[in-house]
Amino acid sequence: MAGFSFGILHSSFVIFPGFLAYFGDMTSRCGSVCRPRMKPLSIALVCLFACSLAFAQETKKSEPAPKFVIPPDANGGKTIIARAEPPRPLKVLIYSGPGAPQSGVDHVMNVLKPFPQVSVTVAKPETFATLTNATCDVVVFPGGSGSGQSKGLGEAGLKSVREFVGNGGGYVGICAGAYLACSNFSWGLGILNAGTVSSKWRRGQAMLELECTGEAMPVLGEVNGLFKVRYNNGPILKPWTRTDIPAYTTLSVFKTETAKYGSPEGVQINAPAHAIAPFGKGRVFVSSPHPENTPGLEFMIPRGIFWAAGEKKEAVVP
Repeated sequence: MAGFSFGILHSSFVIFPGFLAYFGDMTSRCGSVCRPRMKPLSIALVCLFACSLAFAQETKKSEPAPKFVIPPDANGGKTIIARAEPPRPLKVLIYSGPGAPQSGVDHVMNVLKPFPQVSVTVAKPETFATLTNATCDVVVFPGGSGSGQSKGLGEAGLKSVREFVGNGGGYVGICAGAYLACSNFSWGLGILNAGTVSSKWRRGQAMLELECTGEAMPVLGEVNGLFKVRYNNGPILKPWTRTDIPAYTTLSVFKTETAKYGSPEGVQINAPAHAIAPFGKGRVFVSSPHPENTPGLEFMIPRGIFWAAGEKKEAVVP
């Protein structure tokens, strides 16, 4: 019967399957070898010993990773993206369900609080299956999991969101919501003519530097120089191959990158961080990183929502 042994001072123990045996003192006071005396101990001691070892190992494995802290002065205490006003009173629907942690929903709600003209509704997945342009101007899909949000919506919800945007609605996708908009996933909405550069999406979390392009002014206002944003595994976008919908326009690009967990290096630099595109009669705004809880960028997502809502609609005179 196989087992393993260990010693404590001048005593010797052997563990066999089912019990622990104690062989007493193995040396006499004068140092001569003595005949071992086997003394069976309770199986409870075996369990206690084994469990304590397992507990110590499991505790070490399950130690939580250090919490990522966003520096409060990430952008030097400056407002990088200036406030803008909505084109008209807006009705905004924020997805809340599978693939969307409450923290991501809360961050979007918080940046919309300064705008009383914007009516915000947090909606469960089933609400999107009956989405209409008469009851909503813009839908927002926050951070989390793009595939998880897709499963939450189901086929009926995905079809409804596509039709909503195609008929003139606005779509804003943040991180997971940007993945959801893409065209290279079987579970995606396919409302943005973009794919991702690698299947290794897990790149890590970091504060990265961005720079706006010359196309950003109409949407984000005047932004000069580099600024920082929280990034957490957002999509690294590239143009896709579809011919039925237009190409996207890049508003900002990454100027630094993170490439952990075996993800490819070099592909994030100068890749789009924010992009816009038309889809049918509607508009799509996507953000790979998380400006909604980055100091100095609190107005970026509201500006994306206002742009996605479209121009001010004139009242129809009877």
